[in-house]
Amino acid sequence: MKPPYDINSAILQLVASISEKIGAINASHLYKPPTELRKKNRIKTIQSSLEIEGNTLTEEQITALLDNKRILAPQKDILEVKNAIEVYQQLESFNVFELKSLLKAHSILMAGLIESPGKLRATTVGIVKGNKVAHIAPPGEMVNGLIKNLLTYLKTDNDIALIKSCVFHYEFEFIHPFIDGNGRMGRFWQTLILKNYSPIFEFIPIETLIKERQQEYYNALSRSDKQGHSTCFIAFMLQIILLALEETLASQNINLTSTDRIELFKSNIKSEAFTRQDYLRNYKEISAATASRDLKEAVEKNILIKTGDKRTTKYKYKAQ
Repeated sequence: MKPPYDINSAILQLVASISEKIGAINASHLYKPPTELRKKNRIKTIQSSLEIEGNTLTEEQITALLDNKRILAPQKDILEVKNAIEVYQQLESFNVFELKSLLKAHSILMAGLIESPGKLRATTVGIVKGNKVAHIAPPGEMVNGLIKNLLTYLKTDNDIALIKSCVFHYEFEFIHPFIDGNGRMGRFWQTLILKNYSPIFEFIPIETLIKERQQEYYNALSRSDKQGHSTCFIAFMLQIILLALEETLASQNINLTSTDRIELFKSNIKSEAFTRQDYLRNYKEISAATASRDLKEAVEKNILIKTGDKRTTKYKYKAQ
């Protein structure tokens, strides 16, 4: 059964704008930022998503944990961050359409924090904001069926993944399938859905913008609850995604190193053989001499295998 929502003109306009920005990011080779920026954005994502849930650790403290340094902070907060680091590091291992993967992700994210991580709830729960009950989640006996239906919708519905990622996020929060950790899981799973749609989204810290607009985020969830469909929340989240892409484009003064270019090209060419001209067509902004230096350096580092000579020269990425 398809979750209730409408695709209106505002949503269509946002989807068109997002698609345009994705094209611009691809053209600027920003779809996989340099290593240091990827690390920085991942830290922002983790810090923001957990701060929404009350975690107190700063980006500097999370950086220290990533570098295996000791920090002074509440043990619960440290464990939340370590778990989040672990689950984001395993991003590639999860199947976005499988309940088994969803449960595994939750078991990592909430390990040591709740009694049964990775288990769907069997009891009825309410979400409290301040001193008011903001939402009564569906009864525990319905959770398994509702989550399976939601994953089936995600896999089989013809709407584009951008929209389905927002619908999933809202419906996941509405179902509230776990005793705790639903907010961070919903945001993480939307990132996973978006990454499947375009690799651009793996290192774009959408959660930072959600944190900056936290009350608007809760308001959009609440309005969708009252309206009985997720249209309002879809529009809000698409606006957040668009802003995140615009911020990424604004950072395009980043200078790619030869290592960055070689790494990025691999995601395009994969295991196919290629020539220097193929490499130059991808990086129109560099000279033939720079391309030759990039390729020579990659061969010396044992990243590329070179065959042939002069005009017949071809390169191939070495199998990992």
